Amino acid sequence: MERESMDGHCKTYQDLKKYRDQHILEHVSSNDALNRFHDFILKNVFDIALRSIIDEFGSPPCGYTWFVMGSAGRFEQAVISDQDHGLIYENANHESKLFFEALGKEITTGLHFVGYPYCEGNIMSSNPKWCKSIEAWEHQIKTWMESDTWESIRYLLMFYDARAVVGNKEDVTVLKGIVCNYIDDHPEFLQRLMDNTMHLKKAIGIFGQFIVKNHGPYTGSIHLKDTCFFPYINVMRLLSIKEKIMETSTLVRLSHLLTFPRYDEALVTFEENFKKLLEYRMMNHEEKKEYDDFHYLKISLLTPEQKKELKRIIKDGKRFHQYVQCVIRKGC
Repeated sequence: MERESMDGHCKTYQDLKKYRDQHILEHVSSNDALNRFHDFILKNVFDIALRSIIDEFGSPPCGYTWFVMGSAGRFEQAVISDQDHGLIYENANHESKLFFEALGKEITTGLHFVGYPYCEGNIMSSNPKWCKSIEAWEHQIKTWMESDTWESIRYLLMFYDARAVVGNKEDVTVLKGIVCNYIDDHPEFLQRLMDNTMHLKKAIGIFGQFIVKNHGPYTGSIHLKDTCFFPYINVMRLLSIKEKIMETSTLVRLSHLLTFPRYDEALVTFEENFKKLLEYRMMNHEEKKEYDDFHYLKISLLTPEQKKELKRIIKDGKRFHQYVQCVIRKGC
């Protein structure tokens, strides 16, 4: 898909929203196709936002990077995805601060209008905490690492999933490098990162039954994101931090880790399982209208074979968790 195909057609958020709504279901054949479409829309939102801010403030006063995190950062978005993003700008001065804070607010508003719900945790470029000079970002990363709070570790892990969409991609790599260098000097920090992510939400009961929601609009469903995806995403992120892998896609991270002989056998079923989870998330996508709909899977829709397969994938996720806990505790 070429960005040029929309030139002259989507110069406003209204046009872009219409284009997105009309064409997104044409790209659900695979996770890769869907996420390339999302990137296409994200980049065009940025372009519209930037033109708007240039009209008001003039040209950007310095270089910059706009990055996305969460499922967008990992290239794993569903049809509907919320916002997780931030801005890095090169010059730490008042002029740059005014320009990029205005740009961050415009991007956030534009994304919401086009169809990306606001992040409930306010992890967006409109929040000054996520819109900083490179110098301020370096300080922020170090502060998060030295803090004892659960929130600081959560932010740090989220940032490790950052992927530059526009601008100087090296900025994100440099900031992630600060984390890796810190771990070289403080290897016990990996344990703190693990402690933040290694709690598993149970999806299978002691009698082998699915533990489903028993009230509300998702009665009879399991939360795919919490019970199925996170075990795989979290262990792959932790091993990637340990091995200084900067890529963000869970499957790309896996491909790098499989080049390490010590991980090959332990992760042999990981790729197949994760691809299956991406398929389960897209089941009955045409009936899903809200952001949360893509986080749930109604068990009654599955065949007996699918139920058996999903239980195996969930159990494998728990096994991967236990394996990574052992790896990090032993420091091997």
